[in-house]
Amino acid sequence: MTEPTNDRLTELEIKLSLTEDLVDELNRTVFRQQEQLDLLQAQLQLLYKQMQSATGPAEPRNLRDEIPPHY
Repeated sequence: MTEPTNDRLTELEIKLSLTEDLVDELNRTVFRQQEQLDLLQAQLQLLYKQMQSATGPAEPRNLRDEIPPHY
């Protein structure tokens, strides 16, 4: 091989290595974010269940009952 071809091959190998590192880091980031989303979703479900048990079954409401007294 000629010298410019070796340089080009070395440059491509370096870029490939850096790209692989970047992809690995992005995969780790996505994995951590998915863990956080799963945790937040579980917490949200727990809060929803707590709200449902605290308020009991929903009762129909009349909007006239919710008008402030100054109207």
